[in-house]
Amino acid sequence: MPLFDDGELDIATFLRDESEEKHEHAAPTGVAALTLGALGVVYGDIGTSPIYAFREALGPVAKDGLQQSEVLGLLSLIIWTLIIVVTVKYVMLLLRADNRGEGGVLALYTLARLAIGRRSLPVLMLAVAGAALFAGDAIITPAISVLSAVEGTELILPSMEEFVVPITVGILLALFVVQRSGTGSIAFAFGPITAIWFLVLAWLGLTEIVSAPVVLTAFNPVLSVTFLMDHLGVAFIVLGAVFLSVTGAEALYADLGHFGRRPIRLAWFLMVFPALVLNYLGQGALVLTRPEAISNPFFLLASETTLPFLVALATMATVIAAQAVISGAYSMARAAVQLGLLPRVTIRHTSHDQSGQIYIGSVNWAMLFGVLWLVLSFGSSSALASAYGIAVTGTMIVTTLLGIIFIVASGRLTLGTAILFALPIAVLELAFLSSNLVKVEEGGYVPLMVAAAMGLIMWAWWRGSQNVLAKAHKQLVGLEGFVRSMGHSSVHICPGTAFFLTPDPTVVPSALLHNLKHNRVLHDQTVILTVETLRTPVAAPEERATWERLGEHFGRLTLRFGFMETPNISRSMALARRAGLKFDVMSSSFFLGRRRPVVTGPIGIERLLDQIYALLSRFSADPTDYYHLPRDRVVELGERVAV
Repeated sequence: MPLFDDGELDIATFLRDESEEKHEHAAPTGVAALTLGALGVVYGDIGTSPIYAFREALGPVAKDGLQQSEVLGLLSLIIWTLIIVVTVKYVMLLLRADNRGEGGVLALYTLARLAIGRRSLPVLMLAVAGAALFAGDAIITPAISVLSAVEGTELILPSMEEFVVPITVGILLALFVVQRSGTGSIAFAFGPITAIWFLVLAWLGLTEIVSAPVVLTAFNPVLSVTFLMDHLGVAFIVLGAVFLSVTGAEALYADLGHFGRRPIRLAWFLMVFPALVLNYLGQGALVLTRPEAISNPFFLLASETTLPFLVALATMATVIAAQAVISGAYSMARAAVQLGLLPRVTIRHTSHDQSGQIYIGSVNWAMLFGVLWLVLSFGSSSALASAYGIAVTGTMIVTTLLGIIFIVASGRLTLGTAILFALPIAVLELAFLSSNLVKVEEGGYVPLMVAAAMGLIMWAWWRGSQNVLAKAHKQLVGLEGFVRSMGHSSVHICPGTAFFLTPDPTVVPSALLHNLKHNRVLHDQTVILTVETLRTPVAAPEERATWERLGEHFGRLTLRFGFMETPNISRSMALARRAGLKFDVMSSSFFLGRRRPVVTGPIGIERLLDQIYALLSRFSADPTDYYHLPRDRVVELGERVAV
């Protein structure tokens, strides 16, 4: 399938506020339900950050004792990081850059690509980097979230320390195993549980602020600057820990299509942001009044009687956060496949009502392996915190760059004005990235290794696919000339309809040439079928199918799907009939051309990329399953292609 649909498309169509059209005009009860749902899915990750973020930020500073100014400075850093990175960048700015209601780094990439109007390798590389870094983040979030929550049991029963890792492994195993049967049956509880979680966060913080109201001065940004200037020696390390407070912010943008702008904003301003700030301030007040609480200020906010309830609730909240990341990984993988950045994978829908509820077995088990390896290798959330942050900051920087490209290319702002607006955010994110890079040896290498591996895989697949298509195109015959020549041919015509799948509708499919060469027959109706991936998340019904008669025995059918959709040819045939194609299902066959790449180039980096592409092609999902073709109507014809 082609990487892009390069037809003439009006940029204004894609700049419409479609997320507003989808969600903003819903009834108040509908908006309330979406807002509640957004709490569980969008804010699950960032909502569990208070469990470990402030604790990790205190560690480097408290080695020589802790002063009030240091606690206030750290609180100020966390509060203003939440304001600048989450509130300003994501909630107020990026949520406005939607691709027909969808968000995320790949959706933003397609917007930038569309605004530019041509293929751009630097922009493509940014998209690859963003998706690859997301993969690094995806395996760390479930590990550190669940591990940090289970560690709270040590405060109830110190003897539980040796069981923390086994319990964490058991929870994670159950979480990943249940994915296959879908999470729709329990997803309805995510919002209410997370709402209770945020209310508890706010209450715990509020009750403790009363004991040290001085923490309210942390809203003064001067305290942040003063703290950094006074602690230049550990500033980088502290910034890396402070950044843990905004991990999960990318989900605000990635889940735009599921909930819409208004519910996500309402959830943030009415509940999430106040609850997070109150809880961090409460932890600061606790440390000021009880310095010994520095070991675990979050769980020590609770009394001995309520601590078991808090640990249980925290565990549920972290499982929900992990579930949101897993679902996000599925969606990212599907979008990458549709954009030609990954080979076909088997995608199974787990819900008849929601297209976003999918399951990808290869992604699920790869993530489980990575998550369990992290838990067993690092053993504690404090040790794992060193590995956290690099992938998230990298993804945020990619999002900022793609946002600038889109805004400038679409003509919304000039380059100078866009840089002026984005500079404060970019400087802060670069500072966070630099601080996290200091922790590479301590564990930061993990997301970098995962991102590098995923980036190499995506680049090798995209490059290999383009090369194979280019070589195959040179060897194939133009379709229009072929149709004219077949009008005077004496080839035998057999009854029925033959669909020949091809990524290029302008040339004769290799399967058709092989069929003529070996079987010497032509079907009464030969349909050249092309599946196109649009630069939009979901194809509109009116653009789904296009039928064009080419000659007495030939026609061209184009089926279009958005990059967030799973191609389903069988289901789309009803729309093909409406477009004018007439055929009998019982006398129809689908012909597939299977190309097996053979590596022949000299030893070097290009040969390595070719070998990766050849290996990936062997693991690519069966096109019959991927395109949802009727199994008893498929004929496959293969060929070897040198790469």
